[in-house]
Amino acid sequence: MSVNQLHSLEELDQFVSETGKRLLFKHSTVCPISTTAYEEFQAFLREQDVPSAVILVREDRPVSNAVAERFAITHESPQIFLLEDGQVKWHTSHWKITKAAIAEAING
Repeated sequence: MSVNQLHSLEELDQFVSETGKRLLFKHSTVCPISTTAYEEFQAFLREQDVPSAVILVREDRPVSNAVAERFAITHESPQIFLLEDGQVKWHTSHWKITKAAIAEAING
């Protein structure tokens, strides 16, 4: 499944408002930790078909900031969220973003 890149608040609203489980990844293109975490995210998606989106935190800072404000969760980068029906069910950041951790969050 392809990962949609969110560039606007409208795209974020649309992504969050859809039903079911979905993953949202906040990625810094200049951070080696974020690169490793993004590789783990992509490895997970190669095995499980979950609607997903990415926000590039430097390039689309207003969208990244809106996530922190909307869900009252401190901004980190990299950071991943499991959303279900518009609510955050799980989130983690940095080295805790692994293929196994994402699978556990999705599959419970």
